[in-house]
Amino acid sequence: MNDTLTPVGGRPAWLGSTLDYRQDGLWQLSPAELAEIDAALATLKEHGELDLTEITPATFPLHTVGDFLSRLRDELWAGRGFVLIRGLSRERYGDDDLARIYCGLGAHLGDIVPQSGNGEILGHVLNVADLVDEQVRGYRSAQSMNMHSDGHDVVSLLCLRGAKAGGASRIASAAAVHDRMVETRPDLARVLYDGMPVMRGQMDAERGDGKIVTSDNVALFAKTDGVFSSCVHVAQTRDAARAGHFEITPEQEAALDLFCELAASPEFYLDMSFAPGDIQFLNNRLIVHGRTPYQDHEDVSLRRHLMRLWVNIPSWPRRPANQQDIYSMADLPLWARFRTPFMEMPERYIAEATMKQHARAGA
Repeated sequence: MNDTLTPVGGRPAWLGSTLDYRQDGLWQLSPAELAEIDAALATLKEHGELDLTEITPATFPLHTVGDFLSRLRDELWAGRGFVLIRGLSRERYGDDDLARIYCGLGAHLGDIVPQSGNGEILGHVLNVADLVDEQVRGYRSAQSMNMHSDGHDVVSLLCLRGAKAGGASRIASAAAVHDRMVETRPDLARVLYDGMPVMRGQMDAERGDGKIVTSDNVALFAKTDGVFSSCVHVAQTRDAARAGHFEITPEQEAALDLFCELAASPEFYLDMSFAPGDIQFLNNRLIVHGRTPYQDHEDVSLRRHLMRLWVNIPSWPRRPANQQDIYSMADLPLWARFRTPFMEMPERYIAEATMKQHARAGA
């Protein structure tokens, strides 16, 4: 790292208080694009009952929309770092067909990768905290979620159903937070360039490369050849300190606190309300995201339900070496061994959750 810290600036370093995502970040699918997506779904079904992993640009062909997704890659990489696509009809498509369309779009964007030691390539963001006995991760509850990054290059969410109230997607530019820290507290910005260890989930580690804690410090801020990249896992860093894997210093605590304070302030964050059928794409190297708390329906089949993809973009440069340890490419084929065909289909997922709910109600 150079001794002189410099701001990122430009379109990636936006402030949520000055931005309207409906004017700068929203893509409304045209009738022609929707017709092309519909035709691609019909072509896919001509191949028979294909698993989600078998959905490729060849089995789900797109031309006009495929060109748009190529431009989307550029906007995610060097623009605002986020895009919201609107226009898919919830009346026309069932949940499983929307999952197929979603994976088809993701396959044109890049390589869809597993998200955990369970091997799933399609995740479900749904409140099931009352249906299981163990403590659940934040995305499986109705609580707020603090600002963080997800794995690999791009995280995407498709809204199947909204909440009764609340549950806005909250995003912020990590580049803008970086620039403010460089301006006001360069000493703490430098601490985040040095990084800290990150603790991973036990199952993900055991089913992957075996590392519970990263071998080296993971840099929250990095620049390679002038290209900025963030990697923000504050909770998992503090988990590593609490578990005794390293002794966190007052300066490190202060740097993490300042990042969280800025990212969660109204000046920096941008709230996006999802409508059913909306698809959000975020560049994990530029954007941190969280969620406001929400009120949900009692019936699990009516609850707020988002589907999630993680996508790697082969044309993008790989992350800096001091950010790669937490996103081990070696994990991906190891995690994939635990996936079973069709395990992520949303209609099956909701049916199983409904059975659990009925069983608990009858117990």
